[in-house]
Amino acid sequence: MSKEAADPAMLQTDPFTLSAFVLSQQHIQAPSARGHLTVLLNAITVGCKFVSTSVRKAGLAGVLGLAGSSNVQGEDQKKLDILSNEVFKNVLKKSGQCCVLVTEEEDDPIFIEEGQRGEYCVVFDPLDGSSNIDCGVSVGTIFGIYKIKPGSTGSLDDVMRAGKEMVCAGYCMYGSMTYLMITLGDKVSGFTLDSALGEFVMTHPDVRIPDKGKIYSINEGNSRNWDKAVTQYVEDCKSAGYSLRYVGSMVADVHRTLLYGGIFMYPADKKSPKGKLRMLYECYPMAMLMEKAGGRAIDGKTRILDLPPTGIHDRAPIYLGSRQEVDKVEQLYQQLAQKLERGPGVLPGAAPVMFDGRGGAALPGVAKVKSGVEKCGGGANFEAHPPGLPELHTVPPTLGKGRMDACTSLMSRP
Repeated sequence: MSKEAADPAMLQTDPFTLSAFVLSQQHIQAPSARGHLTVLLNAITVGCKFVSTSVRKAGLAGVLGLAGSSNVQGEDQKKLDILSNEVFKNVLKKSGQCCVLVTEEEDDPIFIEEGQRGEYCVVFDPLDGSSNIDCGVSVGTIFGIYKIKPGSTGSLDDVMRAGKEMVCAGYCMYGSMTYLMITLGDKVSGFTLDSALGEFVMTHPDVRIPDKGKIYSINEGNSRNWDKAVTQYVEDCKSAGYSLRYVGSMVADVHRTLLYGGIFMYPADKKSPKGKLRMLYECYPMAMLMEKAGGRAIDGKTRILDLPPTGIHDRAPIYLGSRQEVDKVEQLYQQLAQKLERGPGVLPGAAPVMFDGRGGAALPGVAKVKSGVEKCGGGANFEAHPPGLPELHTVPPTLGKGRMDACTSLMSRP
C-alpha cells in the first residue's frame, strides 16, 4: 500500500490538488521550467472529469451500448469509446502543449497544426475496459507523455521510442470513486476526485507496492493456450494459497495490484502469439508506474520499458506487479529457455529412432545420437539418452511400446 496516507482532516482544510502538486514538483526538479507540463496535465484532468461524469450518467444519457463501428484493433466500439476519444483529442489539442497524439481508437497518429503545436506527445487509451461498461464494472483512461526530441517540430519518431523515455505516465479509474495515479519520473502519487470541489485531491502521497503479494490476476479462460512457464507459475500460486482476482479491465486490475501487491499477467499464447495489450499506450505507462512504485514489469524475459516499438499499435505480453512475483515468472522463463537450448534439434526427414538402453548396437541405417536429442521422421521430437553416450542403443519396433521411450513434443532432460 501507500507508504503514507493523507490525513483526512487535512484534506478538508488544506487540500493538496494535482495542479499544486505538479507545480511543486516542477519547482523541485526543474526550477527553470515554464509550466508547460502543468498546463498539459490540467488538460488531461479536464478530460478525466468529463469522462468520469459521462460514465456515471451513461445509462440515463443513452450512451451505453455499441456504436456500430470498430477500432483499428478490430474491436467493436462502444458509444462511450467514441465520446471519450473525442473529448481527449479536443482538450489536448486546445491545451497548446501537444504536437503528436496517438490514440487506441484511430489508425494513424494525429499531428497538431502549427498554431496549436507544443513540445509534448501524448499516447492514450481513452477508455480501457469499455467492453465491461454496460454492467457497471470499473473502467479507465491510460496515458503516457513524451517530450519531443531537440530540434523536432513533431514527427512519428518522437513517439516511436521505448517507454523508458516517457517523462510522465498515469491512469484514471472510474468506479466507486475516480482515482488518478501519476508519476512524473520519481515516485507514484494518487489523487481522488472531490466532486464538491471539482478537483483531484492528493490521497496517496507516495504509493509503494509490496515486494510480495498473494493475489494473481490473469484470464484463466485462456489457460489451454498458455505456455509452460505461465502454466507452472499459476499452478505454484494455487499450491501456495494465492487468491485469483480478475476484472477484465486493465486499469482496475493494475490499480488493485499496485495497492495490494501481487501480479497482473496478460501473456502471449497460442491465440495471441504477440500478446494482446498495446505496448505504446497500455504497457509502457503501466510499466512506468509499477517500476516507480517499486515493482517490476517484463514481457517474460525483457524489461517492458526497454522494448522498442515498431508500430504505434504494437502488442506485447506483460507481467507486472510485486518484485518477487515478477522475479518468479522471469526465472520460469529462463528455465524454459535453458531446456529448449538443450532440446530437440530440427532434422527434417530423419529416420525414426527408438531405444531401450539395453546396450545393443544401433540398427543399420539408423543415425547415432550425438547431441542427446534427435527428431522423429513424423515431425515430432522425442527425448533421447543424455549427451555423451558413444552410440545410440536401439530395439526393433516389433518389441512393442513397452520397450521403447515415447516420443514427446517438447521435453528434454533437465
